[in-house]
Amino acid sequence: METLRKAQILCDSSQYDLCDSANHIKKSDANLPGIYHTTGLNGCKIPLFKILMTNKCVNDCKYCINQQDRNFTRIELTPEEIAKIFLHYYTNDYVNGLFLSSGISKNIDNTMEKIIDVAKLLRKDYGYNDYIHLKILPGASKDSIKRSMALGDRISINMEAATPDGLNEIASTKNFQKDIVRRFKWIQTLGKRNPKLAPSGITTQLIIGANNESDQEVLGSISSMYKKLGLKRSYFSAFSPVTGTALEKREKCDTQRTNQLYHADALINQYKFDTDELIFNKDGFLSLDEDPKYLAALNRDIFPLEVNQASFKELLRVPGIGLISARKIIDIRKKKRFNNLNQLKSIGVVVKRAEPFIKIEGTHQTALDSFKV
Repeated sequence: METLRKAQILCDSSQYDLCDSANHIKKSDANLPGIYHTTGLNGCKIPLFKILMTNKCVNDCKYCINQQDRNFTRIELTPEEIAKIFLHYYTNDYVNGLFLSSGISKNIDNTMEKIIDVAKLLRKDYGYNDYIHLKILPGASKDSIKRSMALGDRISINMEAATPDGLNEIASTKNFQKDIVRRFKWIQTLGKRNPKLAPSGITTQLIIGANNESDQEVLGSISSMYKKLGLKRSYFSAFSPVTGTALEKREKCDTQRTNQLYHADALINQYKFDTDELIFNKDGFLSLDEDPKYLAALNRDIFPLEVNQASFKELLRVPGIGLISARKIIDIRKKKRFNNLNQLKSIGVVVKRAEPFIKIEGTHQTALDSFKV
């Protein structure tokens, strides 16, 4: 099989490793396989070359297109082949960076060596100094993790599930505490000792709907990872059944569920909400219809807040006020007080949503019972 055809297959298989919350599971162009976009801090779309080393795998993950028992053609590219394909894309300005993941061909150590070899070729032999994101395989050795962090700007290790029981539901070849949590701890320790290692931090991914975990369990686990293990970002992949896998007859996950998880995750990771501020139903799931921040606000007794006195943390609890507008409120009111809604609107506050939850100079703007979303 020619190299381009192999690359097409391995690039399309890589679509399940997420690098953006908005661009999920889309096959790439047949003529230029592997171009996927992630979103930068300023909102711009950044093209990455995303590919697997191999679709061979010794794991039995019940949801996965590459699981060991599934019958399909298995292929692999060499580190040199991947490096050359990527450099062709990069030198022609098709992409701005590399996202490299892999199935497990012979064993974890052997596969990690090949991942590292790609990065080493690019950095040492070809003088490439731009963005590299490397996947850390669950169960990888501390030495291979350290070398990956030395070569990559960002690394990731997929949790797949939020709890030990949840992982046991979908994979028998991985141990949640030993293969995943322990690796996160190693990564955190290595990063603290040398901040130059993987300076863009570590991300993870969970498969939502492949097991019976609730949103409350997912967000509780992720919140703990942010606080205790230095996790930078989480991605949620909506389970979709794959023919030939153990879960081929399981119901597809509603993507609105993952959308709501992303909203709630932003509240936890960026706005520093505690999970007990979020509203779940009796089964531990978020509403699919209402904004998690709005529901959280309805169940707090701190409103209405006086805009000219509220703390930064309190302002972030107001629907319609984001990180940027909250900072602007704090900065502006040091010089002059706010006295009308138009002033808030001019700095980016979504006034329609914020009105029922705020006061300006002691005046409550809109009664909550007259407010319509």
